[in-house]
Amino acid sequence: MSSELKVGDKAPSFSVKDQHGNEVTLKSFSGKKIVLYFYPKDMTPGCTVQAKNLNENLANLRSKGFEVYGVSADSQERHCKFIDKYGLEFPLIADESKELIQAFGVWGKKKFMGREYEGIHRKTFIINEEGVISRIIEKVKTKAHAEQVLEETN
Repeated sequence: MSSELKVGDKAPSFSVKDQHGNEVTLKSFSGKKIVLYFYPKDMTPGCTVQAKNLNENLANLRSKGFEVYGVSADSQERHCKFIDKYGLEFPLIADESKELIQAFGVWGKKKFMGREYEGIHRKTFIINEEGVISRIIEKVKTKAHAEQVLEETN
């Protein structure tokens, strides 16, 4: 795992693809406030609840100047199915190579039902207009994630 990112750090530079194969770079975020949320897997219960919560609150998030991007190691095709099934209105980054996941330090050991394995830690980074991390949400509440994002931004 790379060194831990902190509030005040410049977000790592990257170039990845969204669900449609469009290139997404740190430069493409310039001048925007970004909610970059990392989640383990499309179509799983917690990840679905989290995505639906953000989607239901998207107009409010956008009214506060935020753009939302979800990131997992799922393929573009799987992201498209997830988006279609739940009517998601924000892009999902298909980080199959784990370039972005590694750069943001969210890949590592996890435990589930007594079993240890490597996986994506659910974590959200708020990136300001200058590309600097302004907030990190470590303990994500999947059912109230949009509220967490908006908590300290009003």
